[in-house]
Amino acid sequence: MSISATAVAQPQAPAQPDLAALKTRQQATWSSGDYAVVGTTLQIVGEQLCESLDLRAGQKVLDVAAGNGNASLAAARRWCEVVATDYVPALLGRARERAAAERLKIEFQEADAEALPFAPASFDAVVSTFGVMFTADQDKAAAELVRVCRPGGKIGMANWTPEGFIGQIFKTLGKHLPPPAGVKSPALWGTRARIDEMFGGHASAIQAEPRHFVFRYRSPEHWLQVFKTYYGPLLKAFSALEPTAQAALESDLIAQIDRFNRSGDAGMVVPSEYLEIVITRR
Repeated sequence: MSISATAVAQPQAPAQPDLAALKTRQQATWSSGDYAVVGTTLQIVGEQLCESLDLRAGQKVLDVAAGNGNASLAAARRWCEVVATDYVPALLGRARERAAAERLKIEFQEADAEALPFAPASFDAVVSTFGVMFTADQDKAAAELVRVCRPGGKIGMANWTPEGFIGQIFKTLGKHLPPPAGVKSPALWGTRARIDEMFGGHASAIQAEPRHFVFRYRSPEHWLQVFKTYYGPLLKAFSALEPTAQAALESDLIAQIDRFNRSGDAGMVVPSEYLEIVITRR
C-alpha cells in the first residue's frame, strides 16, 4: 500500500465545535421569552445554597450567570456585598427590579461568565444557580470561577443532574433537535466526576450534595404552556420545529412529566434532582 493510500485510510479527528457561534446562539436563546417568570419559582435553591456556603455578613459575593437574581437576593439578605452578573441585560433588569422592591443593595454588571471583568481573588464567594452550567466553553468558565475567588474562599453552585427531571428534559430536546457535534452537555456540571475534573486541582475540599427542587404547577399542560412561553430553550425548540414535530415533542415532554409526577391527581408535583456543590478554593 502506498504512503498516500495509508494517509487516506487514517481516521479523521472529530470536528471541533464552534464555541463562539454556540455562545451567540445560547445568548439569543436565554434572551427570548422571559426566564424570570420561571426563575422566580426557584428562589428556594438560592437560599439553600447560601446556607450551605455559610455566608457571613460583609463578605464579597459574585453571582455568575445570575439570571433574575435568586442567589444574589439570597446573599444580599445575609448582608453580603453582592455583584450580580449575566450576559442577558433583560434578566439583570428583572433582578434589579426585585432588589429594588426588597430594598436590597446589589451591584449589577453585564458580563460573560467565560471572561469575567474582575481581578483575581476579588471575591470571598462565587455562586451560580442553574447558570454557569449552560456556558459554551465549560473549562474556560470553570477557570474563571476559580480565578476570581480568593484562596480559602468558596465556590457554590446548583446544577441540574443528567438523571433528574430537567436533565431528562434536555435529553428529550436533544432527540428532537440534536446539539452540534462535540458540544459537552450542560448536565455534566451536575456530576461529581466532571466537577472533580474541572475544579479538583484548585480545591482543598469539594462537597457535592444531591438535592431536589419540586416543580409545582396546576397540571402537566400548565407547566408545558409556561415553559413554551417563557423558558428560552423550550421556546426556541418549538419555534424551530414544524407543527407535526412540535406535537411529537409535546407528547414526549408530557410523557416525561407523567414519569416523574407524584401529585396523585390532575396537578403536577415533580421533584427535579440537582447537585449542590461547595468548593473551598485552595
